[in-house]
Amino acid sequence: MPAYVNFTILKHTLMATRNWLKKLLQIFLQGLIILAPIVITIWAVTSLFNFVDRILPDLFEDTIPQFSRYYLPGMGFIVALLLIFVVGYISSSFVVGKLVELFDSILEKTPGIKIIYSTLKDFFEAFAGNKRKFDQSVLVAVNAENVWQIGFITQQNAREFGLNGFVAVYIPQSYAFAGHLYFVERQRVKLLTDISSADAMKFAISGGVTNIDEEVPDNALK
Repeated sequence: MPAYVNFTILKHTLMATRNWLKKLLQIFLQGLIILAPIVITIWAVTSLFNFVDRILPDLFEDTIPQFSRYYLPGMGFIVALLLIFVVGYISSSFVVGKLVELFDSILEKTPGIKIIYSTLKDFFEAFAGNKRKFDQSVLVAVNAENVWQIGFITQQNAREFGLNGFVAVYIPQSYAFAGHLYFVERQRVKLLTDISSADAMKFAISGGVTNIDEEVPDNALK
């Protein structure tokens, strides 16, 4: 008796298998969406903690072999935090402030070191220092009118470059720690008054997929 295939049953079997695989893929992606940000965040924080925590042992293990006997995990991180607070506290005094300025001027005049030191100093001051640069978020039309990009004004004028009426705007790239700097005419820039700088940066880096908090920022321009 010749063998035959029931194509109807085979069709339903294939459809059921495809739907089952599709459902399985959806469950996997849902779990990935939930776990990936958590795992990556924990990994980043742990890596930073271990890096800071190992600075102290790496400095003393070669010169003081007995140091490892008394070292406890987390000790280096605590010492680093205390050192940062102490330096920040005493730097406000007149004498220490003058010493810091002297040391700063020496580093900024040393060939080779000047480029590295001044760049790192300006970078940290732009985010956390008294000369913060990323606290004024804007919409800027660079390539065409009515095509807007999120950016941050870093300089209010560009006279040093022979550009009067221009401002320096930094535009971050999505999903990258990079960006572009443009000199743009003031009339092509719109201040964002109802969105905080942190939310604007988060929105730009995420490619526009994140949500904007509805609260009006404290530094919103009236």
